[in-house]
Amino acid sequence: MSREIIHTDRAPRAIGPYSQAVRVGDAVYLSGQIPLDPESMELVDADMEGQVRRVLDNLAAVAEAAGGGLGDVVRVSVYLTDLGNFSLVNRLMQEYFDEPYPARAAIGVAALPKGACVEMDAIMAL
Repeated sequence: MSREIIHTDRAPRAIGPYSQAVRVGDAVYLSGQIPLDPESMELVDADMEGQVRRVLDNLAAVAEAAGGGLGDVVRVSVYLTDLGNFSLVNRLMQEYFDEPYPARAAIGVAALPKGACVEMDAIMAL
């Protein structure tokens, strides 16, 4: 089965040896997004809500570049340095995703790249 590498300038470029997303058949594997501004490649200067929104906007941009959207996402992983932000993530995900919601895991972590407080990755079915 062939692989298609997905890239968009509307989301941050990879900061390591990985692709923004890879499509294999009808499945698209979206790499983790942290709250980086796609133009400056710096963490957004925002409160936690603004950071989570930036992450979701970045995921949406990659999903669109792959020919889908957040409505096609079937699995999301959320990584938080403070699980006290869990309810905020839930509220914002309700804004960005429609029912039926994707499967999800929320994981508390000690640290994330570039000192981010949140990261999300996803799997999309087209």
